[in-house]
Amino acid sequence: MSETFDEATTLKRRTFVAASTAVAGLPLLSSDRLPTATAAATPAPADRLSTVRLTVNGEQRNARVDNRTSLLDLLREHLDLPGTKKGCDQGACGACTVLVDDRRVNACLTLAVMHQGARVTTIEGLARGEQLHPLQQAFIDHDGLQCGYCTPGQVMSGVACIAEGHTGSRAEIREWMSGNLCRCGAYTNIVSAIEQTAKEA
Repeated sequence: MSETFDEATTLKRRTFVAASTAVAGLPLLSSDRLPTATAAATPAPADRLSTVRLTVNGEQRNARVDNRTSLLDLLREHLDLPGTKKGCDQGACGACTVLVDDRRVNACLTLAVMHQGARVTTIEGLARGEQLHPLQQAFIDHDGLQCGYCTPGQVMSGVACIAEGHTGSRAEIREWMSGNLCRCGAYTNIVSAIEQTAKEA
């Protein structure tokens, strides 16, 4: 009985998928047309590689990467700096915010090779030894985080927001932090942390 049910269920699923793709005008991929792990791991040709030299958190760093490598992937995958988070990978959430020559940048939207010789600051570079950056401490004081995934990007964007002088009011802070999303909804506390840090700066 269970075998019959499983076969019927599988048949219905296959029929549904085939019908759905036909309606959408999308061809079904057979297994021999799907990308393989081997193909994905194939190294890029030498003419598509570049050596990127950056100053990251005050330290000279070099990496030879595919020209299509984003700054985010350079930091996370090649320089072992996983503090910068990969959220949407489309520049919509702000989780990957870093400072490039003191300007905030969505690291997922820019290529590493575009920043040859630049100064990059990530969340790992804010603290001074055991002493947290004032905004990091303020996030703790005001409970400006819940799950913590967006926090590195929020902090980096908040540091830039303060440096840019966009902290005249809570409304102004919200406006200039609007590119950073918090799915937990800790916005009120994030604004309070930035407001406190700006006043103490």
